[in-house]
Amino acid sequence: MPVTRRALIATATPALLFGQALSLRAARAATDPRMAVRAAGNPAAKVHVEEWFSLTCTHCARFAAEVFPQIRSNLIDTGKVYYIFRDFPLDQIALAAAMIARTLPPERYEPFVLSLLSTQDRWAFARDVNPQDELQKMAALAGMPADLFQKTLADDTLRQAIMDEENRAQAEYKIEGTPTFRFNDKEQVGQEMTYDDFAKKVASLS
Repeated sequence: MPVTRRALIATATPALLFGQALSLRAARAATDPRMAVRAAGNPAAKVHVEEWFSLTCTHCARFAAEVFPQIRSNLIDTGKVYYIFRDFPLDQIALAAAMIARTLPPERYEPFVLSLLSTQDRWAFARDVNPQDELQKMAALAGMPADLFQKTLADDTLRQAIMDEENRAQAEYKIEGTPTFRFNDKEQVGQEMTYDDFAKKVASLS
């Protein structure tokens, strides 16, 4: 089962109405490239898959380590699936990490996110470490200067944009936990998936 809805983002705003959310989403993507779609694969693929994930979700980390590599090589790289990453931060640490990931150049987004998920136990959950300090070290390795890192974390506009997208997902799709997958914007699976189950779902829509 997925991790339940976030409990630590105390500043979350009420969900926007569907029509308003779509307009706001489009406007933000047009004016702020950080909120543009982050995806892998060919947009012309017959199957579009959206994954709502949190960078502090252990289920998301396991899926990224054990299942996503097969999806990448067998379904995304072969043109069968267009894979869209959707932020659904479960806590303030995940929200900060999502902000940093979206501020990096788009081509560094996926590698950075996968790196964060694969080292989650070291930067987010390790004892006697400051998650923000560890996140800054990883951001530096991805090419982000220290001043940009601090500026990004202080950017309330970006923070609110990510949270508004999360609220939209809750209101529109009733998403409450991570990971959650939507296939061609019509079929939804609200739990971690095996590769076989994922591939069967893709095959049924191809």
